[in-house]
Amino acid sequence: MDLIKHSLVDRLTGQLYALTEVSKTLSLSFELPKLLNLALEKISKVLPPAEVGILMLRDDSSGLFRPFASYGFDQEIIKQLALRAGESITGKVYESGKSIVLNEPHQVNQFIADIRPANLSTLARSLKREYMPKCVLASPVSAGTRHYGTLILETIDGPEIFTENDLPFIQSLADLIGLAIDRAELQAKADAIRQANEAEQTRLELTATLSHELRMPLTSIKGYTTALMLGDVQWDAAKQLEFLKRIEEESVTMEVMIRDILDTSLVSVNHLNIELEPVRLQNLVRDLVVEAQRKTEIHQLVEEFPPDFPIVMADLRWIKQVFRNLLDNAMKYSPEGGLVVVRGEVRQNDVVISIADQGIGISPEDQIPLFERFYRVKSNSINRFPGTGLGLPAARAVIEANGGRIWVESKLNQGTTVYFSLPKSPELLSEEE
Repeated sequence: MDLIKHSLVDRLTGQLYALTEVSKTLSLSFELPKLLNLALEKISKVLPPAEVGILMLRDDSSGLFRPFASYGFDQEIIKQLALRAGESITGKVYESGKSIVLNEPHQVNQFIADIRPANLSTLARSLKREYMPKCVLASPVSAGTRHYGTLILETIDGPEIFTENDLPFIQSLADLIGLAIDRAELQAKADAIRQANEAEQTRLELTATLSHELRMPLTSIKGYTTALMLGDVQWDAAKQLEFLKRIEEESVTMEVMIRDILDTSLVSVNHLNIELEPVRLQNLVRDLVVEAQRKTEIHQLVEEFPPDFPIVMADLRWIKQVFRNLLDNAMKYSPEGGLVVVRGEVRQNDVVISIADQGIGISPEDQIPLFERFYRVKSNSINRFPGTGLGLPAARAVIEANGGRIWVESKLNQGTTVYFSLPKSPELLSEEE
């Protein structure tokens, strides 16, 4: 009798330790699937009969029960398991809402008799042996009125098996897991609400920004146009030309802002429609530098590419937009003029393009969020330039869709260099190998 009592005390002590370890594990700041897998692993180490375990959660969209965490099974194979309502141990325990212990072969057979052949095969393959548990301990997983699924611990070989004394343990364990799932769902809802609020705030700020930014060039265009149309004022040819140039400049400003808005709207709905083709970037840059030089008299635009610069695979239309955007930025944020240099560098698997200016620069704290949508550097010197904060995020989306990446280096009052990479043509890579 003393031996039995001692064994029971050891078992209860082990269960208490297991619950403590699971509680600590579930409080860690990991993603929920990782937390639950860690929790089940803890159980296997402190509860000898629990040779394998699985947490089956109900998918509300399909009504099927699927593995969410497990131990003792092949992780890749067990993902194929999909149980219907009422099927096998999972379905029956979920519907009854009660914890069970099955420690007789005929009881186990009764509960798994209706399991479909495909699911039985998945269980056997994931165990690398026939699926025939000696003993089962199972409990419904819920939190309040929310019912999530079933937790199952199984003895495959023995010799130790579960008993009625283990039912409070499995129920406590299932409750801990249910609370963890409920907490994760509440957190996800809170995050979704916060993101929705942030998105709405961003939308309102963007609307206000666009209204302000677009009103400025429109006001100028209207003012100069009205002045030219005054019947009682005779403007000389030089003054008329000056007004027309101002109208053209403000029209270009509006065109750039609208282009950024349209490009970003396409990016946000994944309508970039990237079509890769061989592109000679040095030829493209040469034409765009000439185009940009026509817009300025205070900047000197230079392009530097090695003579053996390789062909890259890129979407010509979108890459051209990226270059135009970056060249416009380089000139806009170097209001005193200076050099704008476009360079090409060849690396082993890709090429790197840089656009460097001698402008006002960007502080270190502003460089990290620079490629986020709607972000504009919070500086009085920056804010006097028109813009939407959409050009660089659109450029990043395009470059990443073309298989490259984009980054920036800058120093205040010294200038900014924007870099982006693009992969070499696969044919060129194979020739080099």
